[in-house]
Amino acid sequence: MKKQSSYEGRQDHIRKLKTPDIEVWKNQYPDREYTIELEIPEFTCICPKTGLPDFAILKVTYIPHKVCLELKSLKMYTFFYRNVGIFHEHFVNKILDDIVKACQPRWAKVEATVNPRGGIQTTVMAEYKSKR
Repeated sequence: MKKQSSYEGRQDHIRKLKTPDIEVWKNQYPDREYTIELEIPEFTCICPKTGLPDFAILKVTYIPHKVCLELKSLKMYTFFYRNVGIFHEHFVNKILDDIVKACQPRWAKVEATVNPRGGIQTTVMAEYKSKR
């Protein structure tokens, strides 16, 4: 008999997690490919097992198409995670999903470098490429 993980079922809701909307504004150069790099050095969330805070440097890099991300709403969006128990791998993928939903970029990457916990530093990266 397989032993059940103490994490079993804790993250089943992540893909359906209702997060704040990220606002956008019209890109005046949709014909040009250029890269936008954003860094959020004080990203926080909660460890879903211990309830303790996790701290990370969150990097968002994207090539916009018709719209760009509005930074204040992105900041408010990231604040949402301060009280959410979520694995590092899951918040990176959820943030990428929400960015793609908001601005439909040509390409996007979300990377998080999480402060060491128990002597292990975690870096998680997820990418999206438009099928256009």
